[in-house]
Amino acid sequence: MGEIKTYRMYIEGKSCESASGQWFESYYPYTGKVWARFPRGNAEDVDRAVNAAQKAFTQGEWPRLHASQRGALLRRLGDLVAENAQALAETEVQDNGKLIAEMSAQLRYIPQWYYYFGGLADKIEGAVIPIDKPETFNYTRYEPLGVVAAITAWNSPLLLATWKLAPALAAGNTVVLKPSEFTSASALEFVKLVEQAGFPPGVVNVITGFGAEVGDALVSHPDVAKVAFTGGEMTGQKVYETAARGMKRVSLELGGKSPNIVFDDANLDNAVKGAVSGIFAATGQTCIAGSRLLVQESIHNEFVDRLVSFAKAARMGDPSSLETQVGPVTTVPQMEKILGYIDIAKGEGAECILGGGRATRPECGDGWFVEPTVFTGVRNDMRIAQEEVFGPVLSVIPFRDEEEAVEIGNDIVYGLAAGVWTQSIRRALTMTDRLRAGTIWVNTYRAVSYMSPFGGYKRSGLGRENGQEAIYDFLQTKCVWISTAEDTPNPFIMRLPGDD
Repeated sequence: MGEIKTYRMYIEGKSCESASGQWFESYYPYTGKVWARFPRGNAEDVDRAVNAAQKAFTQGEWPRLHASQRGALLRRLGDLVAENAQALAETEVQDNGKLIAEMSAQLRYIPQWYYYFGGLADKIEGAVIPIDKPETFNYTRYEPLGVVAAITAWNSPLLLATWKLAPALAAGNTVVLKPSEFTSASALEFVKLVEQAGFPPGVVNVITGFGAEVGDALVSHPDVAKVAFTGGEMTGQKVYETAARGMKRVSLELGGKSPNIVFDDANLDNAVKGAVSGIFAATGQTCIAGSRLLVQESIHNEFVDRLVSFAKAARMGDPSSLETQVGPVTTVPQMEKILGYIDIAKGEGAECILGGGRATRPECGDGWFVEPTVFTGVRNDMRIAQEEVFGPVLSVIPFRDEEEAVEIGNDIVYGLAAGVWTQSIRRALTMTDRLRAGTIWVNTYRAVSYMSPFGGYKRSGLGRENGQEAIYDFLQTKCVWISTAEDTPNPFIMRLPGDD
């Protein structure tokens, strides 16, 4: 890998080391070797970053900018991301081991978020209310919250950061971004572009470190007004509880165990591709993974045969090669977790018909690879069907009819996404009505857009990212009352409807 690269945090427009002077290392998942090191932040660093963000929110240039000027900065940032997309994608591959083909596509698409929310910045309009009181002018306006703590996961670092940064900045907030300790490099490369775009110092800060030392301090900091978090369910619950003690706004994008449902009238070739995309793309390391494949009994055996044949041919290896289709798992703890769940499934009586262990192919070298794995004979009450694995492990569950498909599909604590494969318009509409999930795909899977809201039902989270809906999670409503009356009425009586 060559020389180990050293990164520094970014606070108030300056690169800096941690207050403790300590560092931690990042490993390239394809080789298992150290490639970079980062400052190990602590509560003192959090305080510096939040203070910088609070200062930028209340003083200086940022609060004096009008919405159109903020929008222009965001669009300029989008241009810079587009110009540097390939270099950023290569950094993400080094950091998390995802395929260069996918990360390049993500980075080419990310500018659209900055263009979209840059355009939306000056289109957030309040309302004049035809109030039921005479001689009174009543209106509303939207205002930013203040300092936003953005905490992101390791699977798509810059995409997930963008889903928070673009609407937060468009709304006029300032941000302290804490990337995952496993994937901090791309955020620190990206923030150079924020500075280059012309954002004032302190508007965006990046602090690196571990959850217990940085994340907790950030969520509990009294000057943080909102926490936007993407990550695991248990950590999300802790974030929610901590934020509640400070009466902070919270948006949480958490886990999923999504049903991908194939009916017997589906185009089976397309459905096989959708099933493979849903679980083996991104090595299954995605919250929207279609990890429960529900297949109608009448086509179960044929469909599984086609699926296994297709998945068996997937090319594993170097994620920086455009030929590779399945890359390594991002971290050693995650690889061990996945292998543990494979053992659990076998112990529960599920039949492993593909994969089932660590990949030892020559092209995988010393990397952290798990073979694409398929289990049949799965019941929906098994742990392998109920708990999020976050890896390339698919549970195939048969169903009889629509009623049972809905019952199985909804019988889970999560509700992030679901897929339906059918050529019947009636069935498509019926299933999308009845499935309890924030996103339903019909005859496609794993599609997202800056224009379309994304978020979960149940334990999959709170709030929505993307689309016009997202910006309101970073705004608060102010109501203004102006009396035009010449005389003030009785001050001891609240003015009620119909009062003169």
